[in-house]
Amino acid sequence: MRIGIDVGGTHTDAVILDDQIVMASTKVLTSKNVKDGVINALDEVLSESGIDCHAIDAVMIGTTQFTNAVVQRRELAPTAIIRIALPSGEMVPPMLDWPDDIADELGRHIYMIHGGKTYDGFPIAPLQDDEIDAAVDDIVAKGVRLVAVVGVFSPSDPTQEQYVAARISARHPELRITLSHSIGRMGILERENAALLNASLLPLADKVVSSFASALQERDIKCPFYISQNDGTLMSADFAAEFPALTFASGPTNSLRGASLLTQLDNAVVVDIGGTTSDIGVLQDGFPRQSNIAIEVGGVRTNFRMPDIQSIGLGGGSLVKDGGATIGPQSVGYRLVEDGLVFGGDTLTTTDVLVASGRALIGDKERVADLDATVIKTATEKMHSIIDNGIDQMKSSRDPVPVILVGGGAVLVSESLKSAAEIHRPEHSGVANAIGAANAQVGAESERIVSYRSVPRDKVIEEISSLLTADLIRAGADPETVRIADIEETSISYMANDSTKIRVKLVGDLLLRKSGER
Repeated sequence: MRIGIDVGGTHTDAVILDDQIVMASTKVLTSKNVKDGVINALDEVLSESGIDCHAIDAVMIGTTQFTNAVVQRRELAPTAIIRIALPSGEMVPPMLDWPDDIADELGRHIYMIHGGKTYDGFPIAPLQDDEIDAAVDDIVAKGVRLVAVVGVFSPSDPTQEQYVAARISARHPELRITLSHSIGRMGILERENAALLNASLLPLADKVVSSFASALQERDIKCPFYISQNDGTLMSADFAAEFPALTFASGPTNSLRGASLLTQLDNAVVVDIGGTTSDIGVLQDGFPRQSNIAIEVGGVRTNFRMPDIQSIGLGGGSLVKDGGATIGPQSVGYRLVEDGLVFGGDTLTTTDVLVASGRALIGDKERVADLDATVIKTATEKMHSIIDNGIDQMKSSRDPVPVILVGGGAVLVSESLKSAAEIHRPEHSGVANAIGAANAQVGAESERIVSYRSVPRDKVIEEISSLLTADLIRAGADPETVRIADIEETSISYMANDSTKIRVKLVGDLLLRKSGER
């Protein structure tokens, strides 16, 4: 028995799953302090299902709190960056292309020291202990308590980052450190940005994770709880407290995973329609297709493992103008129940058009009874055209594909779609994000640059898989379910020895333990 919770900016969704069966679901308003909204959601699903809280084996939580903190520039702590890259890595300093407001929020505490390695592990320069010590002493003198450590090609060889971190901890154990190789991929600038954002979020992560734990404790739910990552897998609460940035984009990811569970489809396009926007993503073998380009979070370029998501300005609260020819991207959002015509307001929205067409019973249909038939027809065609175009841009072939509609605004699609071979509208689609969280697996990935001339491909994959399997088991995966979910290989022709960049991802089912077991 599992509880899945998705804490969004407006609503907190929750479900109880017994294996794959939805026992109860709810959607409540998110509270300012997070905790109260989670408690309200827990109370709703436990009451509706009649299930005893001690029967819950695990709780999985998805949250947008950390993404919102970066976007809104709030609760970001001063953070220092130590880049291991001299003498060759000083021409483009850290935070060079950051928006001024977020760079100022972190404090621009930048330190460059000698070191780094080439892609094949050859040292660029030796580390110098006096440089490390001087940088750390200055950081402490400034009152900064968070540090990101970044080395050149550290995902292939993290030893220099690990040495610097060990020396920092030996001198000043109170400092909290994020090592870039543990959070980002190849590409030092984007990985450096990811490490900086993560470190700056650590105090907020303590507060958020503590709020989740407190909410569960108040309802006497004593089982382990996990946090959703942005690749569709889970991490333990303790791990999330150290790597909060790995939750970025976990909301759309959970929706895609939930859509897969509800339909039992592993390959499809998922359209998650909310009040303001629609997120369109692609399921590949049951997991969201990953983006291969740098992702901006709050204006900062990063290389997290992020889902390939396209957001379009169409939702249940989108404004309808020009006789139905223009829809969105402006939206009344959460004010729909106040501003929409069917709720007594004076703003024409997509929801009003849907009700006027007779394809949904929402609000008071008499308030749109005199809406011009031409406006209804034009707006309806425009809505479907917007979604069709979005699907076309995401699918990988010209042929129609299976399409899964989820989210509270999925009712807007009332007709067929040219890009869809078939349309699925699963039950409980409005809380697909919470279902995805509850159904998530444990996952881990590693990226390296290797030469198959030196080490055979099978041996490289075996070595990486062995290390990742150990990580998954420590994270709570059932060893018997661990499998390779994805292997991505890119030939790098301009490097010696026929070098290849390889990324291996493993997943495994969570090994659930009953409450009270250890």
